[in-house]
Amino acid sequence: MKVRVPCSLAALLLLTGCVAVQPVQPAPDREDVTGVAIGSRPVADGGDLVMALSAEPDKLDPTTSSSLYTRYVMNAVCEKLYDIDADGNLVPQLAAALPTISPDGLTVTIPVRTGPVFADGTPFDAAAVVTTLQRNLTLEGSSRKSELGPVADVTAPDPGMVVVTYKTPFSPLTAALADRAGMIMSPTALAAEGTDFGAHPVCVGPFKFVERVPQTSITVERDPLYYAADEVHLDTITYRIMTDANIRAANLRSGDVQVADSLSPQDVDALAQEKDVGLLQTGSFGYQAVTFNLGNTEGTGKPPGRIDTPLATDPRIREAFSLSVDRTALVNSVFNNWYEPACSFVPPDSTYSTEASEACPTYDPARAKQLLTEAGVELPYRFTMATSNTADSLRLAQALQASVVAGGFDLTIQPVEYSTLLDQQTSGDFEAVQLGWSGRVDPNGNSASFLSTGAGNNYSGYSSPEADDLVKAAARATDPAQRAELYGKLVTVVQRDNPIVYLYRQRSITGYTTQDPGVAGIETYADGVVRLSRAAFLAGGK
Repeated sequence: MKVRVPCSLAALLLLTGCVAVQPVQPAPDREDVTGVAIGSRPVADGGDLVMALSAEPDKLDPTTSSSLYTRYVMNAVCEKLYDIDADGNLVPQLAAALPTISPDGLTVTIPVRTGPVFADGTPFDAAAVVTTLQRNLTLEGSSRKSELGPVADVTAPDPGMVVVTYKTPFSPLTAALADRAGMIMSPTALAAEGTDFGAHPVCVGPFKFVERVPQTSITVERDPLYYAADEVHLDTITYRIMTDANIRAANLRSGDVQVADSLSPQDVDALAQEKDVGLLQTGSFGYQAVTFNLGNTEGTGKPPGRIDTPLATDPRIREAFSLSVDRTALVNSVFNNWYEPACSFVPPDSTYSTEASEACPTYDPARAKQLLTEAGVELPYRFTMATSNTADSLRLAQALQASVVAGGFDLTIQPVEYSTLLDQQTSGDFEAVQLGWSGRVDPNGNSASFLSTGAGNNYSGYSSPEADDLVKAAARATDPAQRAELYGKLVTVVQRDNPIVYLYRQRSITGYTTQDPGVAGIETYADGVVRLSRAAFLAGGK
């Protein structure tokens, strides 16, 4: 069915008053381009690559960080036990092989490499892995604890083997260790820095941390101690903070930066025509959403409190909000058909996708108003939504503001600088917040930490025994079909309670220069991370 954007929405998007708009068409199928290979082309040894980074990362601490942009930097500095490849397969990185699991599912044995050293010269071994995992499990404020599941013990019976013992089986462990939970930190640096580790991170990686100039840049340099140093070409990478998408695009065109992340759909069609610009694009494991504060009164990781507002206490109001959002019209109009509507934490091409996890509330503003009337609140119902102060985020927020009017809402937008917004989200200083999650290959990584009572990323302060049980059951199950069914049931519960209202999935759009000499060896996968560890300037022209 063809859908027309409401006139009020068009006015906000175009800022020119009410105008007629074309019917919104379904987003076209787009082929993923996950990397630009070096291939047989000669490369220059050395060089200083500059990447335009669309937001300021939070602390460079794998245990506590929550920003996608931190992952960009840490991917060059801190290798993990496992990684994903371009097809989303789990592959060893600092681990020597995939884990072996005991028949009862309670013992996971991870062989680790012998020979690598941390950037400070400390030997990498199984004991160092245990130190990192124990920190992730015990450090106050850890965002990784819930990602690792119900761990009973972590030991290193010899330098090449780590054994994780569980209270109950936990299927998502390998996937968790393919992200921040699996980034292994130097035990020497941890002992010296403690909770200040993020100011001077030390890991095993192709690059090592040099300096950070707040709100300006982060610089890393090639680590000569890296075990595969002969595969690393660049001397340094400078991540330059450029929050304005127009400025990122302009710097990419001029060649002042060689790579730029999160290009705006408003710019990408024009950039695709530029002779000196190449584009990578891929779908996402993650989502963008509106999170409502139901009980986050003391900060994440703490027991939920009580917030005495209709928005927090009455699920009918949050359901009404979900019904007021025309996701297809909203996303296609704001983002030029580049993104896709989403209604759950399970991506549609996941092994664990089912009809239940793909179910999407119908746009129904009349029913939304009816629910608000049943809840006994005054119409329009007013609340405030915090959002990032970037142009695309504000464009979306304004479109949401217009869209939900028909459902009986009066939405106030609160623009906030991105790193401050992360702090507000963690502390619970919001009624509603529009932010997203870059996504993980296993749905547990997109759900458990956000929906389990007291979990490290449960920004909503949501607490549901039914949801808790489903999260645990899905993690215990080993059969993919059974896990998929359980995640479908969890989606149904979440869409009933609506602590999070899912809106859309981005495509990760990364630009790179082909201007002589050009760069290659850049990759970006569905986990949202731009990988530069094997990037290089081409030698002798394009």
